[in-house]
Amino acid sequence: MNSNLIIKEIKEDKGALEFCKQFLNSSKYPKYLFGRNIYANAIVDHVKIDGFIDDYYKESMYLGIPVFKLEDIPLNSLVLVISGGKVKTAMNKVNNLNIANLDYFSFYKYSGLQLTEIIFNENFYNEFETNKLQFNWIYNLLSDDISKEQFSNLVNFKLSYDLNFLKDFDDKEDQQYFENFLQLKEEGEVFLDVGAYDGYTSEEFIKISPKYKAIHIFEPDENNLLKAKERLKNYSNIVFHNQGLSSKKDTLKFDIGGSTSKISDTGIIEVKVDMLDSIIKEQVTFIKIDIEGAESDAIEGAVKTILDNHPMIAISVYHKVEDFWKIPKQILDIRDDYKIYLRHYTESIYETVMFFIPLQKD
Repeated sequence: MNSNLIIKEIKEDKGALEFCKQFLNSSKYPKYLFGRNIYANAIVDHVKIDGFIDDYYKESMYLGIPVFKLEDIPLNSLVLVISGGKVKTAMNKVNNLNIANLDYFSFYKYSGLQLTEIIFNENFYNEFETNKLQFNWIYNLLSDDISKEQFSNLVNFKLSYDLNFLKDFDDKEDQQYFENFLQLKEEGEVFLDVGAYDGYTSEEFIKISPKYKAIHIFEPDENNLLKAKERLKNYSNIVFHNQGLSSKKDTLKFDIGGSTSKISDTGIIEVKVDMLDSIIKEQVTFIKIDIEGAESDAIEGAVKTILDNHPMIAISVYHKVEDFWKIPKQILDIRDDYKIYLRHYTESIYETVMFFIPLQKD
């Protein structure tokens, strides 16, 4: 039976408003930013702070401002936690010292400043308002209660920036992609690691399916590919493809950024991409795709493979605000005999994966 995705009404957070007021206007308390990232620059343009907090940063200054360890911060400080990833972990550390603090999401919402929008959530409100029926459609297609609960919490957070919707999420990136419902076999699997980075995911796959038939590594960043080759050098039947996957054969600009390397119009190098259908000719059983926003293009170039092989698919759906519904629609338009699950692997909005499991596997 279908049910509606419930969007919860959020009351104004008076505590967050008061923190913002003090942080912006008061000279009574020392002010610190916990973390260093893209959000920091915008804040220091608006607010004079006394320092950054980073227990692992080796330099004494950042953006011309002193850097301190958390244990050295005065207890009467105001700490703005600007972590975009391990938000809960960072806030717990500050809370354990009984130091007043607020998360960047709430500060973005309540400060009234023109700040950097939350990465991967740009324009989500308009996307949701325009496509409510599509969000509700995919919510009802999800195959278990965990998927629906996580989907609901993520959508509600993306709309409200209320961290309460993320309180049940923990950092589980080490478990990403390999859920029990995949029912991977010990032998005979053919795994495509699309966006392989340093080969960690393929190594985890090997632990589950040690007698695999073949692994195909796709990684256009040559430095990442070298790391993957080194990590996997003791394993056989692995083919390394120094290219990306897309909707057609092409040469594209590419930004180098370690695990966040991606196709980009502002990229400083060029990489080759091609259609999966043009490259892989053997029977594929499991495809993992995490390529920083180019997932839809990769699916477009894999139509024949999906039609003919009916593989399991694990695909990132958090890089673009429309991916929550557009990617499943794209795959189900190719063939609709899949069960769909969703799992989330961080304390923030990063690393949401949608799984497509062939129906005959039940």
